Amino acid sequence: MEITKYMETHDYEQLVVCQDRESGLKAFICIHDTTLGPALGGTRMWTYDSEDDAIEDAMRLARGMTYKNAATGLNLGGGKTVVMGDPRKDKNEAMFRALGRFIQGLNGRYITAEDVGTTVDDMDLIHEETNYVTGISPEFGSSGNPSPVTAYGVYKGMKASAKAAFGDDSLDGKTVAVQGVGTVAFTLCEHLHEEGANLIVTDINEEAVERAVKAFGAKAVSTDEIYSVDCDIFAPCALGAVINDDTLPSLKAKVIAGSANNQLKADEHGEALYNKGIVYAPDYVINAGGVINVADELIGYNSDRALRRVEGIYDNLMKVYQISDRDHIGSYKAANRLAEERIQALKNARSTFLKNGKDILSMR
Repeated sequence: MEITKYMETHDYEQLVVCQDRESGLKAFICIHDTTLGPALGGTRMWTYDSEDDAIEDAMRLARGMTYKNAATGLNLGGGKTVVMGDPRKDKNEAMFRALGRFIQGLNGRYITAEDVGTTVDDMDLIHEETNYVTGISPEFGSSGNPSPVTAYGVYKGMKASAKAAFGDDSLDGKTVAVQGVGTVAFTLCEHLHEEGANLIVTDINEEAVERAVKAFGAKAVSTDEIYSVDCDIFAPCALGAVINDDTLPSLKAKVIAGSANNQLKADEHGEALYNKGIVYAPDYVINAGGVINVADELIGYNSDRALRRVEGIYDNLMKVYQISDRDHIGSYKAANRLAEERIQALKNARSTFLKNGKDILSMR
């Protein structure tokens, strides 16, 4: 990879190589854009095949966080850290404390959090060296488990999507097919059940399915059958790339709205949904409850305030659908446009973020 050329082409600001021989730390911190504020994005630990693969993932994820934070209305830019190694056996205290010192050295340009392969305990170790970390233990002022808040945001986003598709945001009597009933999806099902929705569920974990059937009177179907069931709303809450050439012809839902990341296998599948008249809630807009929640920690966590901000996912999605109608484009493109328009509007009003005594952490 020609890194500097790629960064210039895609408007990346910074790539930091982090190496600590004693602890075994090999990591890359990528900052994509700080127009809106310091870059916020989690730390992922994974068994990458090569340094190029790790860098590519860090850059892809950092850019995704720029769009997610911008579309969500946060005054935060996008960044990401990837750590090379097996999270099941390569972790140690010194590694994450070393990473914390690298993050501290960025002087507030980047703030981290949990991601795939990292935990609250890992964030607590980073916190030993820097305040530029969220998702730490509640005793340090964190929000704790983000899953209920993420689920609440998906629920609100689903209501906005129902309004766009059916003219009414009520989910009472609507049939929702939920793919995957893990922690976030189970809480989502609670909200849907309380409003009177009919649930169809599937999961590779039979115990999770049985739990949802018992708690909500849900109908259980096989993992393959979930795409073709008669339903009003399809909620992907497990794997990515589930909207693809194989599944598109089977879909009967008028709305796709769920918590899973990267639901479209490719942009062309978002275009196909638009052409079929299916309302699609772009994943990084509807599942933003978690990042909204941890962002609130930066000004002193208040659960009521955080939940009010998460409720704004409803309005954010309505803006996406309005742009889609205005510009005659699919909602996946409209979400990108919403983010890009917000960044561009502030481009000339704010300089590249650098700590100046009035950064977001000094407001505590």
